[in-house]
Amino acid sequence: MLFNADPATRPPVTSFGSPRKAARSAVIDALGVPAFVLGATYLGFGALVRQADLNVWLGLFSSATGWALPGQIALVELYSVGAGIFAIAVAVALTNARLLPMAVTLVPILRSEGTPTWKYYLFAHFIAVTGWAVALRVCPHLPRPERLPYFAAFAGTLWATTLTATAAGYFLASAVPAYVTLGLVFLNPIYFMLVFAAEVRKPPRVAALAIGAVLGPLIHLASPDWSLMLTGLIGGSLAFFGWKLWEKRRAV
Repeated sequence: MLFNADPATRPPVTSFGSPRKAARSAVIDALGVPAFVLGATYLGFGALVRQADLNVWLGLFSSATGWALPGQIALVELYSVGAGIFAIAVAVALTNARLLPMAVTLVPILRSEGTPTWKYYLFAHFIAVTGWAVALRVCPHLPRPERLPYFAAFAGTLWATTLTATAAGYFLASAVPAYVTLGLVFLNPIYFMLVFAAEVRKPPRVAALAIGAVLGPLIHLASPDWSLMLTGLIGGSLAFFGWKLWEKRRAV
């Protein structure tokens, strides 16, 4: 079977044949475009850690345990300006609050009869934007026994990639211009936008992106500190409930 380099854009696979084959295919999928984009992004994060005069081991610990780039950037930036521990913890918690609805929507899809509960708690740690988006596209089409192995192998491969890239970015920071390494941080959100752009057949997602694109700059003018969170909340809610209302009226 031939696979495209990016699992976010290829036609869904209905079965890999076994959980072991699903995990092996997930590693191959992850080592394509997703690993390249996330690896490049974490090169920028590693450089940011170096510029903040933090130890490389603290950067690696952040990637290993937090593994959510916006929260990690908030941590480094606030630490570098001398913010207190409580303020840093609150900022990181608010930034990473988006991971809770991701886990709530993905874990039920990954559930399979006979799988120990502790595995869901373990691999929930690896839920991040890229793995979540790909799993939502790939896993619902797979037999349930193949879903968790696919996600675990895919996300675990990306996790290991980001650890390597964090260390590499830290030590390469002095060899590459700062604007290049820090600019790499923006590759991941761009890739995430492209992943959802591939789903143009799903009107709610298109509507959420369109509403967010319009509201984002306007809300930023009113409240720069809360603009991102409010844009996501309002844009997503309007798209979701608007589509539900449209379907209800169409069914009448």
